[in-house]
Amino acid sequence: MEILITNDDGIYSEGIFALYDSLRKAGNVTVVAPDTQRSAVGHAITLTDPLRVTEARRRGKFFGYATSGTPADCVKLAIRALMKKKPDLVFSGINLGANMGYNVLYSGTVSGATEGALFGIPSIAVSLDTFIKPDFRCAAAFAVKLASSAARNRLPAGTLLNVNIPAVPAGRIKGVSVTRQSRTLFSDRFDKRTDPHGQTYYWLTGSLNQKDASPDSDLTAVSRNRISVTPLQFDLTDYKFVTELENWKF
Repeated sequence: MEILITNDDGIYSEGIFALYDSLRKAGNVTVVAPDTQRSAVGHAITLTDPLRVTEARRRGKFFGYATSGTPADCVKLAIRALMKKKPDLVFSGINLGANMGYNVLYSGTVSGATEGALFGIPSIAVSLDTFIKPDFRCAAAFAVKLASSAARNRLPAGTLLNVNIPAVPAGRIKGVSVTRQSRTLFSDRFDKRTDPHGQTYYWLTGSLNQKDASPDSDLTAVSRNRISVTPLQFDLTDYKFVTELENWKF
């Protein structure tokens, strides 16, 4: 298989290297990823600036292509310009921190996989539910299993898989759950600060203030030490409301 890997933590992150190291067992791997941190850029693409590409090296060897763009840029660029063959699979990750609930709208990791799905390629986003002392081995091993499953089975057109791995040792993983995107809300706030030059600036922070405890949600699965696999689609139309909206008097 031809496998394309991207991420939003940057090409030198440990998560993408763990994914690369694992997926080499499943096929020929090409890495095209941002040259630095691009978290929470969503599905942004670069239109007003050129995309710069440089070769990245790990352990003294060629590892992949680092770009000045977003994860969605990376996938477009890889397929349209850098790869000789269209990939059979697109993986995005392994992200540092979970991507569940409404976070998927902001996530560059999920958007990397979404861009692959837009090209009609089976695409998978993988995230690890921690920011502290991550151990990517379990997530990387599960990615290989997913690669085999995706090769045997067919994802519907326009559907990608969003995978979240609990940050526990492999022996404590209690299984895999097929889940839905949870309805979680964050309480945003801005810390107001002053820089050394006396200028005011704001830093976004916040916390989760509403948790979806439904048994079929991604949040519930991960909290129970189960791997969450959620099929997502990028058609955002509210079909249930279409008929009612047609009755509005515009």
